[in-house]
Amino acid sequence: MQSKGAIKLLAVLLGLACIYQLSFTWKTRSVEKAAVEYAQSFPAEERVSMEQYYLDSIANKVVYNVGIAQFTYKQCKEKEVNLGLDLKGGMNVMLEIQVEDVVRSLAGDSKNDPNFVAAMEEAAKALKAGTGDYIGTFAESYAKISNGAPLVDIFISPDRKDIKAGMSDEEVVKILRQETDDAIAASFNIIRSRIDHFGVTQPNIQRLPNSNRILVELPGVKEPERVRKLLQGTASLEFWTTYNGQDLLQSLLNADRAVKKLVDDNQIVLAEEKKEEADAAAPALAAEVEQKEESPITVRYTRERNPLLALLNPDFAGGAVLGAATAADTVAINKYMALPEVRDCFPSDVRFTWGIKGDPMADGQFFLYTIKVERMDGKAPLDGSVISDARASYSQNGADAEVSMSMNSNGITEWAQLTADNIGKCIAIVLDGYVYSAPVVRQKIEGGNSSISGNFTIQEAQDLANVLKSGKVPAPARIIQDTVVGPSLGQESINNGMISFLLAFLLVLLYMGIFYKTAGWMSDIALVTNVFLLMGFLVSFGAVLTLPGIAGIVLTMGMAVDANVIIYERIKEELRAGKGLQAAIKDGFSNAYSAIIDGNLTTIITGIVLFVFGTGPVQGFATTLVIGIITSLFSSIFVTRLLIEWIVAKWGKISFSRTWSANWLTNFKFDFIGKRKYSYIISSVVILAGVLSLVFHGLNRGVEFTGGRTFVVRFDGNVEAEAVRKALDGAFVDGDAASVSLEVKQYGSDNQMRIVTQYKYDDTSETTTEEVEHILYTALKPLYSYDITFDGFRNTQSDANGIVSADKIGPAIAKDMTMGAIWSVLFALIAIALYITLRFKRWQWAMGATLALAHDVFIVIGLFSLLYSIMPFNLEVNQAFIAAILTIIGYSINDTVVVFDRVREYLVLYPKRPLKENLNNALCSTLARTLNTSGTTLVTLLAIFIFGGETIRGFVFALLIGVIVGTYSSLYIATPLAYDMLSKKERGEKEEK
Repeated sequence: MQSKGAIKLLAVLLGLACIYQLSFTWKTRSVEKAAVEYAQSFPAEERVSMEQYYLDSIANKVVYNVGIAQFTYKQCKEKEVNLGLDLKGGMNVMLEIQVEDVVRSLAGDSKNDPNFVAAMEEAAKALKAGTGDYIGTFAESYAKISNGAPLVDIFISPDRKDIKAGMSDEEVVKILRQETDDAIAASFNIIRSRIDHFGVTQPNIQRLPNSNRILVELPGVKEPERVRKLLQGTASLEFWTTYNGQDLLQSLLNADRAVKKLVDDNQIVLAEEKKEEADAAAPALAAEVEQKEESPITVRYTRERNPLLALLNPDFAGGAVLGAATAADTVAINKYMALPEVRDCFPSDVRFTWGIKGDPMADGQFFLYTIKVERMDGKAPLDGSVISDARASYSQNGADAEVSMSMNSNGITEWAQLTADNIGKCIAIVLDGYVYSAPVVRQKIEGGNSSISGNFTIQEAQDLANVLKSGKVPAPARIIQDTVVGPSLGQESINNGMISFLLAFLLVLLYMGIFYKTAGWMSDIALVTNVFLLMGFLVSFGAVLTLPGIAGIVLTMGMAVDANVIIYERIKEELRAGKGLQAAIKDGFSNAYSAIIDGNLTTIITGIVLFVFGTGPVQGFATTLVIGIITSLFSSIFVTRLLIEWIVAKWGKISFSRTWSANWLTNFKFDFIGKRKYSYIISSVVILAGVLSLVFHGLNRGVEFTGGRTFVVRFDGNVEAEAVRKALDGAFVDGDAASVSLEVKQYGSDNQMRIVTQYKYDDTSETTTEEVEHILYTALKPLYSYDITFDGFRNTQSDANGIVSADKIGPAIAKDMTMGAIWSVLFALIAIALYITLRFKRWQWAMGATLALAHDVFIVIGLFSLLYSIMPFNLEVNQAFIAAILTIIGYSINDTVVVFDRVREYLVLYPKRPLKENLNNALCSTLARTLNTSGTTLVTLLAIFIFGGETIRGFVFALLIGVIVGTYSSLYIATPLAYDMLSKKERGEKEEK
C-alpha cells in the first residue's frame, strides 16, 4: 500500500483528535458528579436546586487544563456529547407564527372590510388544505372578490412609509412577506432570550428554513406547563427612565450595612454560606488548574463584613448600572434587594432589573440596572406598540453598527417629550423584564426617528433591532407540536440503548473472528477504531445523539464489516486462483474498491435525503449513519490493511478463514435467472396481500401523519390494556357526543401504557392540552393504588408515575410531515436510479435496481398493514418508519450494487459466455458476501430489537424485515428484472460474443 506512513500518521492524528473531543464529556461528567455529591448535604427538597446552584457557581471557572489551553465548565459543556431528548428527557416544541395575524394587524382600520375578511377566509382554507401559501392566496382572492381593487388600499397608512399609494399588488405582497419574516425573526429573538433565562443546558433553538416555524429543543426540562406558557406569552417591550448608578452608591453601602445587621441579629441566614461550600469544593474539580488570584473587589469586600457588596460589584456603577454580579449570585442578590430594610435604603421609585446577558467588559458578569418608576400605575412611560420599524445598519463612517428606530404617529410626541426630559441620561429598553440596552439620550428626538449606537457588532445590532420590532409583533407564536419525554423514560432509553449496543458489538466481533479467523480479529480492531472515530466525529460536529442514533451506530457496525467481507472474499478468490499471499492481498483490496465505494455511496445518498427531510431523532439517525459509513470506509480499507500487512511482515502468514469456512459456498450453483418466474410469483402474491390489506385494513398511522396526542402513562402496578381502555371508554367525547378514536397499547413494561387520541387534535392550545390531561387523570386515577394528584400525574418531577412522555401534533404539521415522507422516498429512489445509470451505463440496470427497491418498500409497508393489529408491540407508521424505509433502500441497493459490480466484471472477463451464465455466476460468486453481510446486520438488529427498548422496537422490526427482503430482492428480483428488460437482440449480442 502506497503512502503507508501518511495513513499511519492520519490514523494517529484522527485518534488523538477524537480523544481530545471526547475528553470534554468525561470532564463535564466528573464536574456534575461532584455537584450531585455536594447537593447530598442538603435536604431532599433542595437538592435539585443546590445541584444547579453549584454548577452555576463554577460555570465560568477553569476546570480543565489541556496544556495549550484552559476551559471553563461552560466551555466544556458546549463541547461534550449532546444527548437527544429521548435519552436525556426534556421537551421538543414546534411553534408557528400565524401569518393571518400579521396580515390582519397591517390592515389596521380595513380589517373589517367585507372583501378583506372574505379573502382572509379563502387564504385560511387554502393553508389548511395545503394547496397554497397564505399571502399569495390572500392576494389572489382579494383581487377576485373585490373585482380587481388595488391591494394597497387595504394597507396604506400614515404610520407606514414603505406602503405608498399607487403600489402594485406584487409590491404590497413583497412587503407583507417581509413583515412576516420580521415577525418570525422578532419571535425567534424573544424565545431565545426567554430560554436563556430558563436555566436549560444546551438548548437548541432554530428557525426552520422556508417556513414560519421555530423549533425549540429543551433537554432536561421537568416543567412542561411552565415552558408552554413561557414560549407562548405575549412579548412586553417597554422604555424606562433610569437613575444614575453612581448616585445610588451611598444607598448601596447603606443596604450592605442593613443586610450585615440582619445577619448579626440572626434575622436572616447569610445567603453566601451555600456559595462558600460550593467554592470550597470547586478547587478539587480542577486541582491541576492554576487558580487565579483574588480580584481587588473580593479583597476589599468580604462575605462576613459586606454580604451584599461581596456579591454585587460596585466598581461597574455608572450610567444606569448599579453593579455587576455572576449568574450564580443573582438569586441571592434578588433576595437581599427584596428585604424591606434594604428597600428603605433606596428611593421608593427605583426598580432593579438585570441585563439580558453577561457583559464581556465585566468578565461575563450581569449588570444590575436602576429603573425609575414615575407613573402612579407602575407602568412604563412608553411601550413597544409605538415602534413602526427598526433596522440594523452601519454608521456613516462605516466602522460601527447601529440601530435605526422609527415611531408611529402615536409615539412621536411621547418619544420627543421623553427624550427632552432625559438628555444626558439613560433610557432602558426592557423586554420581558430584562434590560437589552440602556443608551444615553444626546438630544431631544423629534419626528420619531432615532439612532442607537454603542460599539455594536452587526449581529448585536440586528438582535437589538429584532427586540425593538417585537413590540409590534401582532400575536405570540403558537405551539403546533410538542413532545415531552420524562427523565426516567430517558434513563431507561440510555440503559436499553447501551445494552443493545454492547451486545450487538460483541456479537459482530465474535461473528467475524469465528468466520474469518485471524483476519476477522483484525477487522474487529478496525471496527473498534471505527466506533471510536465515529463518536469523536459526532462530538466535533456537535451532532445530537438520540436513541435512533444509537440504532444507527449499531447498524453501522453491522454494515461496516461488509467492506471487510467483500475484501476477504476477494482475497480468498485470489488465493484459490493460485496467487501468492502478498499478491492476493494486494489484488483483493484493489478489486474490492469499486463495489465498496459504489455500495456505500448509494447508502450515503439515502442518508442525506433522510437528513434533509427528517427532523429531530430521525436526523440524529441519519447523521450517525452517514458519518458511520465514512469512518467505516476509512477503518475497513486503511486500518484493516495496515494490520494485515503488519502481521504478514512480522509472521509471514495470515489466515482468512477456518477449515470449515474456507470454501463456504465456493462451488454453489443455482440458476437464479432461469427460476425468476417463481420469485416473481412469490413477490406478486406477497405484494398483492399487502395491497389488499392496505385497502381494507389500512395502516396504523401515527399522530405525526394524522395529528393528535400521544401519551405514555406509567402506573404504580401492572395493568392490562383492556382495563385502561375500559376506563377511558367514553372519556373523550366531541361536541356531537360521539366518541373520538382511541388507541391503548402496552408500552415496554407491564405498568406502562401508550394512549393515542385525536380528541380536539386541531386545537393545540395549552388550555386544550390541560383539558386532555385532566380527562386522562380523572379516568385513570382509580387504577392507581394511592391518591395520585393531578400535578403529580402530569409532571414526573414530583411523582415517578403518571405521564412520562407526551406528544402533540397539529393537523398542519401532520400534513407537512406526510408530504415530506412521500417526497423523501421518491427523491431517494430517483437519486439512486440516476447514480446506477451513470455508474453502469445502462438504464436497464438502474430500472431493475429501482423496481427492486420499490418491491422492498411495498412488501415492508404491506407487512406493517397486515401485522399491526396482531403484534404485541407498536407498528406505527411515523417518521421513524420512514427512516427505516430509507435505510432499507440504502441497504438493499448496497447488496444490489455489489452484484452488479461483479456482473460488469464478468462481462469484461468472459465476453464470449452467454449473458445468462455470466449473471448466474456473478450472483453465485457474491452469495457468500451477501449472506455474511446480512448475517452480521441481522445479528445486530436482533440485539437492538430484543434489548433496545419499546421506543424503537417497531423501527427495528421494519429494518429486520427490510434486510431479509432486501437480501432476497438483490438475488431474485433486481438482476432478473434487468435481464428481462434487455431486448432479445441485446441478449443475443451478448451471447454471440
